[in-house]
Amino acid sequence: MFQFHELDLNWRPSHAYIPGKNSRHSDGVFDQFKPDLSISDEELANCIAWHIGQLFFREEYYWEAHEVWEAVWILLDQESAPRALVRSLIQLTNAGLKGKMGREKAQTRLLDLAKAACPDFNSPKIMGFTQQSWRDFYGQASRSIPHG
Repeated sequence: MFQFHELDLNWRPSHAYIPGKNSRHSDGVFDQFKPDLSISDEELANCIAWHIGQLFFREEYYWEAHEVWEAVWILLDQESAPRALVRSLIQLTNAGLKGKMGREKAQTRLLDLAKAACPDFNSPKIMGFTQQSWRDFYGQASRSIPHG
């Protein structure tokens, strides 16, 4: 398993990938961030993929955030609130990406899916995420970015 001190949280890919507009990243470029398969749910909340995915999202590297968050989502317990949260956030990455592509209908559909997938925040935080944090990400993914 990677530790924070072993990886550079300031690393970013050369560009934010947007299908049809620029080139896709090389296979395996995000493998350095993906968690070890034996990691526990508690450790996933502190793993590099979870945290760098949040940084990628905030900086509108939506496709890249999806890539690293999917590795977290796969390892979470099937019916858990953390898995539902990550699924919802992955839908938000897709919505943000569709917004950047000028595909507003797809963006709206994905925002609806993200809302439906979002767990109830019965506890104040899920994997360090609050309900307000989720709303902030939703707001960012909701922006329509004109194509140009």
